Amino acid sequence: MSNSSSITQFLLLAFAEKRELQLLHFWLFLGIYLAALLGNALIITAIACDHHFHTPMYFFLLNLSVLDLGSISTTVPKAMASSLWDNRDISYWGCATQVFFFLFFITAEYCLLTVMSYDRYVAICQPLHYGTLLGSRACVHMAAAAWGSGFLNALLHTANTFSLPLCQGNVLDQFFCEIPQILKLACSQSCLREVVLIVVSVCLSFGCFVFIVVSYVQIFRAVLRIPSEQGRHKAFSTCLPHLAVVSLFITTGMFAYLKPPSISSPSLNLLVSFHYSVVPPAVNPLTYSMRNQELKEAIRKFISGCWRKH
Repeated sequence: MSNSSSITQFLLLAFAEKRELQLLHFWLFLGIYLAALLGNALIITAIACDHHFHTPMYFFLLNLSVLDLGSISTTVPKAMASSLWDNRDISYWGCATQVFFFLFFITAEYCLLTVMSYDRYVAICQPLHYGTLLGSRACVHMAAAAWGSGFLNALLHTANTFSLPLCQGNVLDQFFCEIPQILKLACSQSCLREVVLIVVSVCLSFGCFVFIVVSYVQIFRAVLRIPSEQGRHKAFSTCLPHLAVVSLFITTGMFAYLKPPSISSPSLNLLVSFHYSVVPPAVNPLTYSMRNQELKEAIRKFISGCWRKH
């Protein structure tokens, strides 16, 4: 029987045993990672460099892109290195660091998505009060609250999880350090406190999700009253992808943390975690930005300007 004081490293789940499949996974993750880096970096640059985008909506979008870069950079590079060099090891403190930063970024991102739904609600349903309710100071406070919530949540869960005695070895059924997989290694009577914390966090997350859904329902009701069919199509084509990505993010995340052990399997764990940890940062540039004509035009001008300089 081992305990946490004697564990110096964890073994992550291998994607495949065959070398050819490991390299295939490496190239797949590399492509996704580069796409996420490029898309989010272009958005950050376009918004930061163009004063026309210094508005609440684009301020929140810039924060979202920074969080996307942080969350995908916490998990994917390590998964790529594991596949490339066929090395599943991650140190005990490396695992703790990965857990902290991953929770920090995804919690802050989810809080920010909630704020962004409120921003769209006010812009569409209460446009006359937009300047009052979403002034520059209010926007900074909302963004700071999202980042602060992420930090507090990550600190609580990481400190609590890595203070547990581990009695079930050091093999994790996941491609990155994930709290539910670490709890499986904990001594049976010692993880109740962390389980309670997870349930509380999930309940708060569900409350945010309800707020997002209600906000979009109000937005859709307002959009349906728009006399222009083109205006309705533009609003729906923007809002529906947002809601789809948020729904995927929260449902797969909640399933990963609340699913019973009886339906757990390595392949299911990989699939679910991939959908809430890798897919949103990669597709957010498309759903939140590339459908925005003004932002697409700014990015196109930025790229063409870079080409002319070279």
